[in-house]
Amino acid sequence: MNIKITHNWLMEYLETDATPDEIKRFLSLSGPSIESVTKVGDDYVYDVEVISNRIDYASVVGIAREAATILPMFHKRAELKMPHVVFPEPDNDDQRDVLEVIDPKNLCPNKYAVVMEITVGKSPSYVKNRLENCGVRSLNNLIDITNYVMIETGHPCHVFDYDRLKTGKILVRKAKDGESIITLDGKNHLLNSNDVVFDDGTGRIVDLPGIMGLQNSVVTDKTKKIIFWIETNDPKLIRKTSMRLGIRTLAASINEKNPDPEAAFSAFKKGIALFQKIAHGKIIGKILQIGPKTHKIKSIKISYENFDRLIGVKIERSTINNILTNLGFKILKKSDSEILVEVPSYRVADVSIGEDLVEEVARIYGYHNIPSVLQPPAYVEQPKDMEDLFVFQSKLKTFLKHLGLNEVINYSMISKQMIENSLLRTEDHLKLNNPISEEIEYLRLYLTPSLLKNVKDNEGKKDELRFFEIAKVYEPRPNDLPIEKYHLIITVNTSIEELKGMIAALFEEMNIANPVFENGNHEFFDKNIQGEIKISGERVGTFGKINPEIKRRFGITTDAFVGYFNFQKIISYYKPFKKCQPINPYSTIKLDKTFTINKDDTYQSIKEKAFNKSSLLRRVEFVSFFENKLTLRFYYSSTSRNITEEEAKAELV
Repeated sequence: MNIKITHNWLMEYLETDATPDEIKRFLSLSGPSIESVTKVGDDYVYDVEVISNRIDYASVVGIAREAATILPMFHKRAELKMPHVVFPEPDNDDQRDVLEVIDPKNLCPNKYAVVMEITVGKSPSYVKNRLENCGVRSLNNLIDITNYVMIETGHPCHVFDYDRLKTGKILVRKAKDGESIITLDGKNHLLNSNDVVFDDGTGRIVDLPGIMGLQNSVVTDKTKKIIFWIETNDPKLIRKTSMRLGIRTLAASINEKNPDPEAAFSAFKKGIALFQKIAHGKIIGKILQIGPKTHKIKSIKISYENFDRLIGVKIERSTINNILTNLGFKILKKSDSEILVEVPSYRVADVSIGEDLVEEVARIYGYHNIPSVLQPPAYVEQPKDMEDLFVFQSKLKTFLKHLGLNEVINYSMISKQMIENSLLRTEDHLKLNNPISEEIEYLRLYLTPSLLKNVKDNEGKKDELRFFEIAKVYEPRPNDLPIEKYHLIITVNTSIEELKGMIAALFEEMNIANPVFENGNHEFFDKNIQGEIKISGERVGTFGKINPEIKRRFGITTDAFVGYFNFQKIISYYKPFKKCQPINPYSTIKLDKTFTINKDDTYQSIKEKAFNKSSLLRRVEFVSFFENKLTLRFYYSSTSRNITEEEAKAELV
């Protein structure tokens, strides 16, 4: 997110001799990235990028804190000025309970509220100009004050028309499923039971706290009394509600990033002072302060040696101490070797470990001041099985590419619909607790659903599709992390013969001799066109034509043929060299024979029968197949003499 602040506004909290261009340049080197500085009249406007974990500088005060620390590192005078705001007292002795706040489930941990009599009117020119230069439209002095306070202190606040609440109550509760609201922008939104709302005690919702006010409680030109209100929120709930409803206000963007809870009290004091100054505000009744007054103290111990080691350059201990102190960190204890640091309230959500302190010192010291030294090279030896996985992945990916296959890389997660389309059970898969989308909700147990979706997505773009993927699958284990295994899948939409040819070529490339192709029985495949592959009696994969029902569910219009393998089992049978056989000096007789086969006959069974019958048989090749006619080519020879064609024919199956 980005915010805008003006130079003159910044100078109320910062005393410096740096020019606006110098502030832009130096802060961008060591802190907030100021993307531009633009002259507007007699002022300048800074456009500041605010990263997610540094919501503390999304304000005039926050930028002033950063500038007061960074500018002296560039030999510019800079000093932070924090104007003292006196906490106000009621304007009379009558401290009635004019407002009752009820929060039984403590959905908003801190709540500050005051009821005031005010006069509605236009804002002073300095307020109006600063807001509009920062991209905020000036409406009236009441609404302008809340926006002004938010930009200055970094904490959102809100103003209600007290008389429009009618009951004098604010009940903090969760919404009911189906409740509707109309926000300030005139849009209707349906709520659910995860949304936090305020109602006036009658069931009427009057605010969507931390995000946007509602039309039924907004101040108008007729407003006589207001409730000036500030609360702290659960950032996760703010984020979920804001994103689901599509309400992306500056207040929501700040509240979802866990702003400083102590800034809420500073904003409360500043707001009351402005209402008194520019809206003739008069406090009536009690000033409510509900919730803890201070944040939970967090302290971190770290050795000075860690700063030197992690930054890569020795920084003077006094410089480290000064940087941390100027950033608001309090040094509780220090010795020659280490320090104990207390984290300020506005950095509690961001700074948790010693390395965070190192990062703070490094950026203020200046990354440009750290010598560019290459780290010494190091080789971390991997276990052999892991090394083999990387080596063979690279080797086989290159080979499969040269076979004409295209590699695809899919998410490790798939949807419930894809699982059901593949005739698999969702309960067999691991489900993510907090998926960002229903499309990536379950960890893959098989690669097949993803590849079939690839086929569906690419149909019509190219007639012939040839894909492969090598990736992990995740097998659940009770009360433990899943078993991760690498699988290989090959998918084509051409023919089962081409698929089998690719599989045979794959085993040939890995020098795996005599893989056995047998009939299979897997529900992924058409029961009449499928098989399984074994090496030394162990099944390493399956192949076949996709089950017509699965094809229909995925909406695939062409045939799809899949070869599926346990990648780790395959590479365990790899041999770096083929078995060396001497060249036979004697003649080879080639004979072709056509067989009429039935459904129980297989190429593998015919091949085994031929080798069992003849000691002269050296090789069998597939020639053609039409209807139920299979033609094979047989190669016969002897290692001790030349044989005749008649001898070879006698050996033929």
